[in-house]
Amino acid sequence: MELGYARVSTAKQDLERQIDALTAAGIPAERIFVDKKSGAHTDRPGLTALLDYAREGDVIVVHTLDRLGRTVRDTLNLIHDLTDRGVGLRNLADPIKVNSSDPSDPMGQLALVLLALFAQMERTYMLERAAHARAVAAKTGRRTGRPTVVDPDKLTYAIHLRDAGHTMAEIAVKTGITRATLYRHMPPRPATPVTAAGQPEPAPRS
Repeated sequence: MELGYARVSTAKQDLERQIDALTAAGIPAERIFVDKKSGAHTDRPGLTALLDYAREGDVIVVHTLDRLGRTVRDTLNLIHDLTDRGVGLRNLADPIKVNSSDPSDPMGQLALVLLALFAQMERTYMLERAAHARAVAAKTGRRTGRPTVVDPDKLTYAIHLRDAGHTMAEIAVKTGITRATLYRHMPPRPATPVTAAGQPEPAPRS
């Protein structure tokens, strides 16, 4: 079953263009979940309802990937979580076409590798900007940033659980951190190396 998701940042913005594109892709209105909230908000009822409704074998369709997360890292973590649950994702209008529902498609897998690289670049630039802001603040005696709302020990435990194969839903229960917050704060998974044929490299044999 294909499920649609559409989001705009404010109540004054119109969802019509995204919904029209999802409908044209064959998704009925009753299977399109919507939010009128900024991607910076962790409380997005439409996305939460969609994630709870999706089952193994379903495919979530979005107009563009930025409708899902505030950053590339948020989106990539969500894609990995959905993949762990057997739920696919595809986009309609981005220059890079993602279709995680077909693991045999080398271009779809390459798109995920590119997203992982973009997420790492995004994180590098963010850290560089933060370091520059701290350096400038130190010279002027000002404090920068905002208090961390995630317990670093819990976040470390969450990363350990993810690497051990747990789903985001399980991690949220075990750590008490919401899934939206996990997507925001957890680093992206390492990109899977791709062979010249476009297939992910097999794991080394012991």
